[in-house]
Amino acid sequence: MQFGYCSNTWGTLAGSAAGVTSVKDLFYEIDGSLDRAVDDIAEAGFTGLELFDGNLVRLAGSRDSFVDRIAQAGLELVSVYTGASFVYQDALDDEMHKVRRAITLAAQFGASRLVVGGGAPRAAGTRPDDYERLGRALDRVTSIAEDAGLSASFHPHLGTIVESPDELERLMVHTRIGFCPDVAHLAAGGGNPVAIIRRFADRITHVHVKDLQTEPFEFRPLGEGELDMAAIVNAVRESGYDSWLMVELDSYDGDPKVAAQISKQYLDEIVADRK
Repeated sequence: MQFGYCSNTWGTLAGSAAGVTSVKDLFYEIDGSLDRAVDDIAEAGFTGLELFDGNLVRLAGSRDSFVDRIAQAGLELVSVYTGASFVYQDALDDEMHKVRRAITLAAQFGASRLVVGGGAPRAAGTRPDDYERLGRALDRVTSIAEDAGLSASFHPHLGTIVESPDELERLMVHTRIGFCPDVAHLAAGGGNPVAIIRRFADRITHVHVKDLQTEPFEFRPLGEGELDMAAIVNAVRESGYDSWLMVELDSYDGDPKVAAQISKQYLDEIVADRK
């Protein structure tokens, strides 16, 4: 397995302000220093990097220099994260325009994977056909990604209509997209990450790992929460997936480099224990 890290904690995660009035321009981005993130992630011992779509939008005019920058640091841009509501029919074409732009940029910057979140909870409650709508949209995303040479995977997330194991089951029968288990979000949604990884073993094309503390609720670096990460990594291996494990923290109060170092050391220890 190869170990990569997501850029979330080097700044505040936000959506592009333009997205308030223009769905086609609503991207994720962090407002911190990507230069610092690249250095810290590399110095912590990771070799892969995941970025948000909005950060690539901002870097579009300096593609060559950024690609050289991460290569000099010994990193590979593995994946790019994007997302949309996907259940509002009138907005779907504009959302697909945004996703298509993210895919084009991801390919231009050398990424091989697209990670997709989405499935908006409606104010009036989820409609019976929202999972079918989401599944159809994710199939469109998958086809666009494949045409650009990327593989796409769906990332269940708190705050969407795909939090719980039952909700994940309802979605996955309606789409062919790959599966990106984020083990902490799966656990926070009431699931057993090991069981879910085994259930969808043949769909896994990307993996996010972070730890979870339930009281008070907080995502934590690996080894600092309640998840049995050794069992999770073993289940991933048993699934036949032998590729990138991307460590992610949605936020962190301390030094993000320290968090990356804690997780890398923990991963190295549990992998060494199984050799």
